[in-house]
Amino acid sequence: MFQRVRLADSDPCPCGGGLYGACCAPLHRGERDASTAAELMAARYSAYAAHEADYVWRTWHPRYRPEVIHLDDAVEWLGLNIVETQAGGVDDREGVVEFEARFRDGDGSAVMRERSRFARRARRWVYVDGDVEYS
Repeated sequence: MFQRVRLADSDPCPCGGGLYGACCAPLHRGERDASTAAELMAARYSAYAAHEADYVWRTWHPRYRPEVIHLDDAVEWLGLNIVETQAGGVDDREGVVEFEARFRDGDGSAVMRERSRFARRARRWVYVDGDVEYS
């Protein structure tokens, strides 16, 4: 099991976008919403890394989200690479973001690749679902 430490605003953001306090923290705290599907995807990745389960739950489309979000303490998220985006901009209603997320768990290091679908609901981006592969 990996030790979880609450991220400080001055820590690097897990998504790689700068300092946590200026990057994903305002989204996690509800101070603002993601303006694009890619920004939401990066903030959700950071929420998994920072164990912000409430944010993961809030940003999941209500028709598709599980009742409870379980974040695995045995997983350490190591890095994010956005591979491709389709639509998902500030004026779009839907978008697709393909990404690779590196992680380590009790079995060693691996990569999760997902093609995620997002939709705008009540003027906010939400995660719908995705196709996942591991290597």
